[in-house]
Amino acid sequence: MRAAGKLTAQICEQIAAYICPGMTTAEIDRFAAGLIKKHGVKSAFLGYRGYPGNICVSINEEVVHGIPGPRRVRIGDIVSLDVGVVADSFYGDMARTVMIGVTDPAVIGLVEAAEKALYAGIAKAAADNRLSDISHAIENCAGAAGFSVVRQFVGHGIGQSMHEEPQIPNFGRPGKGMVLKEGMTLAIEPMLNMGRPEVDILGDGWTAVTRDRKPSAHFEHTVAVGREKAEILTSL
Repeated sequence: MRAAGKLTAQICEQIAAYICPGMTTAEIDRFAAGLIKKHGVKSAFLGYRGYPGNICVSINEEVVHGIPGPRRVRIGDIVSLDVGVVADSFYGDMARTVMIGVTDPAVIGLVEAAEKALYAGIAKAAADNRLSDISHAIENCAGAAGFSVVRQFVGHGIGQSMHEEPQIPNFGRPGKGMVLKEGMTLAIEPMLNMGRPEVDILGDGWTAVTRDRKPSAHFEHTVAVGREKAEILTSL
């Protein structure tokens, strides 16, 4: 899991550095495919339940699962990358939202709050805490910053499959759910909306967009539950 996570982080960071105004999300995906091949791993997403891309690329009002295509990146956009790889039968999963020349304070605040919410959740991924302690920390952080949390999509267990139990909502009361045990591996992934939490699925069957079409930001790390604190596996 450590090896898969590190490779996922390397690939995600290289993709984030590659993005520039004018390129299409399909071009970003082709670059990602080249990196995945170069590192000798496989995309965890390509072909998963019929998904056609190597990674997910979601812009502005697109929350998650954006299928790479002809849409072009523009100055002022936020681009959410979701990258998953399989290395020696183990999975890594990571997401981050990249700001492309963003100057709008509200959008900057959204992205910063989403990343802060991720780390608030990770801080609760310690042995003997409850699963919903992670959820509550994320929701609290988002609400304190004035943003809503998407409820339709959740974090998840991860290991030799992309999606394993347990599901990890990004909202809820603390002290509920299973007791966390040292060595559990989880993908924690808050998605914060500038407006309301509701989302719609577009006609492609994958791309989730905010119902009010306001911006959304997404961050994710694969972590291992530790005795005192979590180990972030998708870090460089």
